[in-house]
Amino acid sequence: MTPVRVALVDDQGMVRSGLRSLVDAEPDLEVVAEAADGQAGVAAVRRTRPDVVLMDIRMPVLDGVAATRQVVEVVPSCRVVALTTYDLDEYLFAALRAGASGFLLKDAPADDLLAAIRTVARGDGMLAPSATRRLIETFSRLAPVEPAPGALDLVTARELDVLRLVAAGLSNAEVAARLYVSEATAKTHVSSLLGKLGLRDRVQAVVFAYENGVVVPGRSGTGPSGR
Repeated sequence: MTPVRVALVDDQGMVRSGLRSLVDAEPDLEVVAEAADGQAGVAAVRRTRPDVVLMDIRMPVLDGVAATRQVVEVVPSCRVVALTTYDLDEYLFAALRAGASGFLLKDAPADDLLAAIRTVARGDGMLAPSATRRLIETFSRLAPVEPAPGALDLVTARELDVLRLVAAGLSNAEVAARLYVSEATAKTHVSSLLGKLGLRDRVQAVVFAYENGVVVPGRSGTGPSGR
């Protein structure tokens, strides 16, 4: 099996060294590039085309948010996991809007980091549990918005139900239980939904749902439409 190719972008050499040791110790993962700032990170991604980038948020020359935005433009297949020492909403939202597929604190357990790499490499999104809760809570406090014109034209009523459940933080298994379908069917609905909306993963689906009024602030948005 071809290992997942990982790039490390962090301005602290000791952090990169620790991450390299952790990642390279796994038989299914391989570090293929390192960089000490965002600009060098983008260049390394362009050169080595990794599957996953572990991206520090606060860096010199080019910060992690701007670098993430460039990475997903340069290599659309590449997934970014944003890493930060600071558990602040501004970093979380900025990283997700820039195209990050995951967000973890640097003090997260090693197993969580390795799971995040494998999860985003499969095309799924990965957020620290506290980040998921805060993302949903913060969007729920925003003023209601109308869906962007044409944004949901291709989405079926069932897929809209699935989007609401995904936006509430439910897994495929939980979506399946709520809609009384198999987990495989739920996964198919999620994949179809992401494809129609041009979204990279479930994390981006959460952002889309709240920014386009699919989930109404102040409501759970978890019940099926019944259509």
